[in-house]
Amino acid sequence: MLVLVAPGQGAQTPGFLAPWLELPGLADQLAAWSEVAGLDLVAYGTTAGADEIRDTAVAQPLLVAAALAAAQALGAEPDLLAGHSVGELATAALAGVITSEQALALVRERGQAMARAAAVTKTGMTAVLGGVEADVLAALDKHGLTPANINGAGQIVAGGTLEQLAAFKEEAPARARLIPLSVAGAFHTEHMAPAVADMRAAASAITPSDPEVKLLQNADGQVVTSGAELMDRLVAQVSAPVRWDACMATMADLGVTKMIELLPGGTLTGLAKRGLRGVETVALKTPDDLDAARELIK
Repeated sequence: MLVLVAPGQGAQTPGFLAPWLELPGLADQLAAWSEVAGLDLVAYGTTAGADEIRDTAVAQPLLVAAALAAAQALGAEPDLLAGHSVGELATAALAGVITSEQALALVRERGQAMARAAAVTKTGMTAVLGGVEADVLAALDKHGLTPANINGAGQIVAGGTLEQLAAFKEEAPARARLIPLSVAGAFHTEHMAPAVADMRAAASAITPSDPEVKLLQNADGQVVTSGAELMDRLVAQVSAPVRWDACMATMADLGVTKMIELLPGGTLTGLAKRGLRGVETVALKTPDDLDAARELIK
């Protein structure tokens, strides 16, 4: 059983799209999507620096376009789809709930709305690796932080104000390693609440179809069979935690045996190696990885 997964914000690196432009038709496709996204996706994916692509309003459309382009190049027919955070917009398109163009238009609004929300208060995110989960969650609660991403495999991402994160660092849970993330704000927390209304207004212009492929959703990791329900969930998810641990649990329950992570791959397959032991994985980072991915799905 094959699952295709799409990574979320933070997976992007400078120049990651450059080798993919060698593939026939991909540059033209990205140029067309650039018109929809209102951004030069080719430039941002090839020549822009780390600070430029860290901008939420840039990173989110770039990641969705990259995942869709890689899926198009791969040409696989998965049994299951799941996206992490903004990656859910890519998998919604791959499942046929919305078109690729609608996904790019919606992520444009999502990125801009979340960037505006992030500018209200100085917030950030810190990955917490290891430690006892109950102790980590208790420490986050003590400092008023939100477990914005519960990723499984011993990884929780905390979101909150910079002051809260600094205080948490001073009283880090035992046996836990803290890694500040290079993101523009505390995504999937109460600090993103102002973006929800903007996202709802943008989503209201879309009439979704029901998924053509089994599709998991971040709120609880369950299969969503209604396109309308999925759109409601995607709106609410902007300010609600991502439960990737629950997504992986459902993958295990459904009998997933193979995972391909779309461009820019690496993060979710890394979690799968620890949280879904025995599942074969391929992360798409360059076009050279396509052969291994195709071999996996034979």
